[in-house]
Amino acid sequence: MSTAAATTRPGAVLADLLPATRARDIALVLGGAALTGIAAQIAVPVPGSPVPVTGQTFAALLVGASLGARRGFLSLAVYALVGAAGMPWFAGGTAGAGGATFGYVLGMLLASAVVGALARRGGDRSVLRTAGTMVLGSVIIYAVGVPYLALTTGISASAAIAAGLVPFLIGDALKAALAMGALPSAWKLAGRRG
Repeated sequence: MSTAAATTRPGAVLADLLPATRARDIALVLGGAALTGIAAQIAVPVPGSPVPVTGQTFAALLVGASLGARRGFLSLAVYALVGAAGMPWFAGGTAGAGGATFGYVLGMLLASAVVGALARRGGDRSVLRTAGTMVLGSVIIYAVGVPYLALTTGISASAAIAAGLVPFLIGDALKAALAMGALPSAWKLAGRRG
């Protein structure tokens, strides 16, 4: 049985299709952090909200699904720590911890781990499972980001929901649709190569 065929079973994530080495894992973790930082530069301001529409949430969820819980969490931890230390790779080229949107970054840490754990259980193998996995990941990001936004800005919970959740629902649906096409397709392609 080939390595690709052996690793396409449940319990594997897409990164497991590559030969297992410590160098691979380090490269994947750093690559996931860099991908998230690059995707964060796709930032469109939302009128009336300190939170822009970005590509970083999509990248964070893909990193978790592709790398698994441990490597996905480590990637987002590197992203968060390096950004907090001053690397300008948060949304729109910003850096530092404690800003109004830093709660979303913290939520991405948790979401990448949960999405990665679900991917290990086949949560990225079909369109419907991928949809559920991405929705849960987004819910986790908002569950941390929206209260953090309210606390740091002093606005009410309803105002934080209006500014930090509602304007992003359509974009998140589009991101989920992209993932629903990309992840199951990647697995089908990997199965054909195995």
